[in-house]
Amino acid sequence: MPVISRFYGIVIAIYYKEHAPPHFHAKYGGQVGVVTIADLQLTEGRLPKRVTTLVLDWALEHRNELMDNWELARAGRSLQEIEPLT
Repeated sequence: MPVISRFYGIVIAIYYKEHAPPHFHAKYGGQVGVVTIADLQLTEGRLPKRVTTLVLDWALEHRNELMDNWELARAGRSLQEIEPLT
């Protein structure tokens, strides 16, 4: 799994050869959510409300890095780690 960040028990990943729109996966305690990068919307899955808030706060801060990683993944290149939420 191409993990790009971890914080507060949340794992953030972008998978290779994914479908549009650009998005990332957030995993927490057996639950998974898919978040679009452009508008930061939880479009698939479920996460606890507090976890969703943390993920969206983090993603807002790192939106450009997320998009860069999306492009790297689409090109089959290595992804860059992104600083965790502190």
